[in-house]
Amino acid sequence: MSILIVEDESLIAMNLEMILEDLGHSVIGPVMTLQDLEKVLDGDFRADAAILDVNIAGEHIFPYARRLAKLGVPLLFASGYGASGISEDLAHHPVVPKPYTEDEIAGMLDTMLPA
Repeated sequence: MSILIVEDESLIAMNLEMILEDLGHSVIGPVMTLQDLEKVLDGDFRADAAILDVNIAGEHIFPYARRLAKLGVPLLFASGYGASGISEDLAHHPVVPKPYTEDEIAGMLDTMLPA
């Protein structure tokens, strides 16, 4: 499965990329700015899921999350604030609190993606 990573903290992004690769997924990104995310989404974009940091350089990811959801991409939010920081209209998507473990990411993806 191909997983889009949107994360502006380089160490967290690299760690998540390694986790996903260890789990056998291919990684799109990590995308570290909203401008770069816009370019990715405007291209020939396809992903099986997306893991999105809620706050990218002080801006919320929610407009892009809505766009991804309209494309049918399953979303997983990563947040230091937990589920309380998620926009109400997106609150039905799963949230993994930071810091997270490989097991937490694997478990969340198992519930989101078809076997």
